[in-house]
Amino acid sequence: MDNMMMIGLSQQQTLRRAMDITANNIANVSTAGFKAEHLLREANPYTRASAEDGPGRLNYVAEWGMGRDFGQGALEQTGRPLDLAITGEGFFTLDTPQGERFTRDGRFAMDAAGTLTSADGAPVMGEGGAPITINPDAGPVTILANGEVSQNGVVAGRIAVTRFEDTGALSKIGENRYTAPEDAEREMVLEPIVRQGFVETSNVRPILEITSMMEVSRAYASVSRMLQQADELSRKAIERLGRPG
Repeated sequence: MDNMMMIGLSQQQTLRRAMDITANNIANVSTAGFKAEHLLREANPYTRASAEDGPGRLNYVAEWGMGRDFGQGALEQTGRPLDLAITGEGFFTLDTPQGERFTRDGRFAMDAAGTLTSADGAPVMGEGGAPITINPDAGPVTILANGEVSQNGVVAGRIAVTRFEDTGALSKIGENRYTAPEDAEREMVLEPIVRQGFVETSNVRPILEITSMMEVSRAYASVSRMLQQADELSRKAIERLGRPG
């Protein structure tokens, strides 16, 4: 297979991946705390094509990695006392059977024992490394901007908000959660801004994503036409070479 075909196919493969990511962004427009993702592409991979009778340098297209926009999403007021949103940097910390998980999705609830949990029951961790426990019979829950949880003036704990020096070290693992390697630099946000009765919406911008989808679709169609033309040229060249002199 000649170089043009290889370059075109590598571009199509990358464009398909870009389309999948864009479609996932659009599907999560309404997901609380979701962060938009984008494909990072590289025009000059380490392995380059070469041809004795053609250009001395040909570039494939390769997927370099995944970029994630951790920018602030808009806050939406829900009025539910256990819904929380972080303004600024940081993540809520959840204690799961697989270890610590981090999220911006603050749609929390209280289980039968009074533990503050995520929707699937994972305890929300406090600054001391223990779950936040609330007395179901002690009255309304008040959560201050610094994450302090209290009932009738009695402090039940302070919600941990964890900040990472390099958010690129975080890996998405599904359910709108992230995991971090043990050596990732992290610290507790000493003065977080936590809003009670709000959730952070997705930071996906639908118009931009739809525009991106259209651009990817047009690029894919353009590459397909190029490959068809290249195939046609190759076919005609073979036919001519096969004719008797």
